Formats: sequence, structure tokens, C-alpha cells
Amino acid sequence: MRIDVIGKQMDVTEAIRQYADQKAAKLVKHYDGVQQITLRLEADPRKKGFRAEVIADVEHHDDFVAETHHEDLYAAIDEATDKVARQLTGFKEKLKQNKRGGPSGSGA
Repeated sequence: MRIDVIGKQMDVTEAIRQYADQKAAKLVKHYDGVQQITLRLEADPRKKGFRAEVIADVEHHDDFVAETHHEDLYAAIDEATDKVARQLTGFKEKLKQNKRGGPSGSGA
């Protein structure tokens, strides 16, 4: 799986890159069909904080995207990865329901 950390209007330090990589790598445990994760980090001077966007590219589905704004960059990364984790967990549960036959089932 590939993880890209991109900084816009800011430098991505090695500490930030390692933290973002660590948080993004944990998303695979929620759904193993994740192929690529992109974290876009941006300094937002108008809101006096940071914007973090996480994009998870998965097999056979549109990308899962989450965006947050926060005064602390690390908190913004945490919130965005948590949002994508919830989306991936929900998607995985939906797939399980469909494989079991779900409520629609087949009738005669």
C-alpha cells in the first residue's frame, strides 16, 4: 500500500511525515482493500490553523474522503484519519451484510 503525504503552503517535516504515515497505515485494519492513502496537509492562515484531507483509494469503490480543520496539525490528522476509519468500517460492514444475504434476501 502506498502512502503519500503532501504539504500545501507548508513544509512537511520528517516528524509530521512519520506521524501521518503511522496514522494512515492503521487504516488497513479497518478494510484490507485499501490500495493508496493520500494525506493533504495545508496551513490555513485565514482560519488560523491547519486543514487535513485524507483520501483512501480502495478496490471496486469510489475513494473515501475526509477533511478537517483544526488549530493543531496533529489533531487535524487524527480527526481526518478517524473519519476515514469510520467510513471504511461502515463499508466493510455493508459488504458483510450483502454477502450474508441481508434483509432483501431472495424470495420465491
